[in-house]
Amino acid sequence: MAVRKQPVYTVRQILPGAPANAVALTLDDGPDPQWTPRVLTLLRKYDVRATFCLVGRQAHAHPELVRQIVAAGHAICNHSMTHPQPFAHQSATAIEKEIGDAQAAIKDAAGTAPRLFRSPGGDWSASVFTAAARHGLTPIGWDVDPKDWSRPGVQKIIDNLLAAKPGDILLCHDGDGDRAQDAGTDRSQTVKALETALPQLKSKGYTFVTL
Repeated sequence: MAVRKQPVYTVRQILPGAPANAVALTLDDGPDPQWTPRVLTLLRKYDVRATFCLVGRQAHAHPELVRQIVAAGHAICNHSMTHPQPFAHQSATAIEKEIGDAQAAIKDAAGTAPRLFRSPGGDWSASVFTAAARHGLTPIGWDVDPKDWSRPGVQKIIDNLLAAKPGDILLCHDGDGDRAQDAGTDRSQTVKALETALPQLKSKGYTFVTL
């Protein structure tokens, strides 16, 4: 795979044949035993398919959740093994190990290998792009960020998500990559916001696609 110089930011860069009204919901930093099942329930309720950007150590710890994600028709993405930040400041060897170890852990849990890579914090460099290409992974970013990880309030998350335009990649979180494994992550605002935003986006005519 050719080494890219920037990540993909829109649906059509990955899916040229996507519907004109397509948007993609991505969920980072899981799987989390408390919040991922709640998100999966919401996605099933509103018939939405999403792309889960999985942290390798979380996939290793909770393979049953990874299998549930795949079985429900969602896509998976490599989000590094341990989510170190700033990611691009790691050595080239460390970056390679983070991506390679996560690829192996996620494939082992899912039974299928990711084709996408999202850098922790959206932190990119030549070394990150080179390592991603070496593993055959397309680097993906986002263009709608409600900063739900900072818990800014449910309405602020909703307002940001509802500002999405056709082709946008939306960023939310069902875990917390910067915390120790399962260390009390609170994603209640994200879940409440999605409960409102998903049906409203669908009523506006958007089609959710997996990347």
